[in-house]
Amino acid sequence: MTSTIHQITDKTSASEELEQLPFTAHLIELRRRLIKIVGLVIGLFIIMLPFANHLYEMLSAPLRGRLPEHATMIATDVTATFMAPFKLNFYVAVIISMPFILYQIWQFLAPALYKTEKKIALPILFSSIILFYAGIAFAYFVTLPAVLTFFMQASPDSVAPMTDINSYLSFCLKLFLVFGITFEIPVATVMLILARLVTIESLVAKRRYIIVGCFFIAMFVTPPDALSMMMLAVPMWLLFELGLFLGRFLLHRSEQDA
Repeated sequence: MTSTIHQITDKTSASEELEQLPFTAHLIELRRRLIKIVGLVIGLFIIMLPFANHLYEMLSAPLRGRLPEHATMIATDVTATFMAPFKLNFYVAVIISMPFILYQIWQFLAPALYKTEKKIALPILFSSIILFYAGIAFAYFVTLPAVLTFFMQASPDSVAPMTDINSYLSFCLKLFLVFGITFEIPVATVMLILARLVTIESLVAKRRYIIVGCFFIAMFVTPPDALSMMMLAVPMWLLFELGLFLGRFLLHRSEQDA
């Protein structure tokens, strides 16, 4: 009863606080947050410019280590040798800035949240950042070497594989983005459970369909080979199970506190 009264009081005070702010004040606050985000990204981009070629060498190391002897990467466009490291430098700046970007979004949305929602949102925000980086690391250290080895070995003896640097960059960025988003599955599952949009029982009952869905999604977002599909679908399934376990634990804990 007491917790219910606190929640009602919290909602009333938060609503009154929001009503006191005019629409222009929200826009000014949003602009201030965006300026900070853009400023950090541009600052990191400029700082890392001298290391742009080195960053691309790090990215291309898994491929160059698997190319046949005397084979090299190629540039099919005149500007490719400059633009590929330039683009990678920008993407790395955005990835490094991601915790700050999410923090600024959190600061903008926090006044509209109730205290109980803030307690849940902050751990979810932190977990999202960790899982996003974990997905990129998994793609770079595990998936990318395995996929490149498969493709190099599957190449006919009469064909000398020489990958264009722009094509390789696009391939890697797509792979990193897919795995970064995929590793957010536990967070999404927990949020759906805590928001009462789905029940644990319904997710358990539909587990077989969810597993099939993981393989179906992986088939479309990964390169056209079974190895890539397996290396995405299996983690998706395991991450769903992790989210299910955490959702059950947090739901049980919230019911006890109530």
